[in-house]
Amino acid sequence: MALRLGIIGTNWITNQFVDAAIETGLYEMVGVYSRTVEKAKSFGEPYGATIFEIDLDVYAQHPEIDVIYVASPNSLHFEQAVTLMKAGKHVIVEKPMFSNPTEWEAAAKVAKENNVFLFEAARHIHEENFNIVKNEIKNIDSPQGANFTYMKYSSRYSQVLAGHEPNIFSLTYSGGALADLGVYPIYAALSWFGVPDSSHYFCTKIATGVDGKGTAILRYPNFDVTINTGKIANSYLPSEIYGLNKTLSMDGVTGITTIELIDRKTDLKENIAQTIIANPMTEEAQAFAEVLNNPTDEKQLKNYAEWQELSRQVNRVLTDLRQDAGIVFEADKKA
Repeated sequence: MALRLGIIGTNWITNQFVDAAIETGLYEMVGVYSRTVEKAKSFGEPYGATIFEIDLDVYAQHPEIDVIYVASPNSLHFEQAVTLMKAGKHVIVEKPMFSNPTEWEAAAKVAKENNVFLFEAARHIHEENFNIVKNEIKNIDSPQGANFTYMKYSSRYSQVLAGHEPNIFSLTYSGGALADLGVYPIYAALSWFGVPDSSHYFCTKIATGVDGKGTAILRYPNFDVTINTGKIANSYLPSEIYGLNKTLSMDGVTGITTIELIDRKTDLKENIAQTIIANPMTEEAQAFAEVLNNPTDEKQLKNYAEWQELSRQVNRVLTDLRQDAGIVFEADKKA
């Protein structure tokens, strides 16, 4: 039987996830929570959904829903996820899952107490090409460092320039470049190299107090990973990992389409990337369903535990970087 999917959040990324989930054949769309019933119906009816709620507590209690995908503003993730899990729902939370480690640990505790699964929707760690890079790193002798770039101008920055404060650029809603885009290369660095010894963040703050763009340095025992991220400019730089004799050059760290392996000694270049799936969320939706449909399978539980630990580590590093730059969310004050 297909997993019965509910969603919170009706933006483009939710459409993409629902499309991906349905494409796997392992989910059916049944419910939408939104600020108005009209908006919930407008989003959900084309997918065949029949549950439309504006009360979160009522929504959480619907027995017809198995798992809920949460794509609301970042600062709302914690309260919504906890409410859903206490009602026995599995939860998939869009990245960044929570604002800080206090929220992360509290939510993980609720998940365990209520025997439900809690996933962070870091889609790229489930992509085939991401894991090709992860495996190829093992063949790089003496890694010397890496540069990762994810910088994309946000159309909402014009609102900031006009004197407004959209959610993604708000301290109240746990926004900013690092939280929204920097989380991708941070995930890549920790997945590929492990937890750094130290981390530093040099950023440009904008009028709302969040980081508009910045450079993070993750220090490992024998090399550094440099991360450039931002939402107030575009960068088209490739990402790369370099060793003494081999370099991996990628067109990004998420949705990777090209992976060029370059040999220093011979100058030979080889593209080792595989053709990507059209919807970048299909692989994560498939991975989550395999855990949910096999909740006692040893392999799936191992996968889940690894994702959980990586999520915990990423949350810690993101918080350390923010603190290094003096960025304080409203959620931090509550914690």
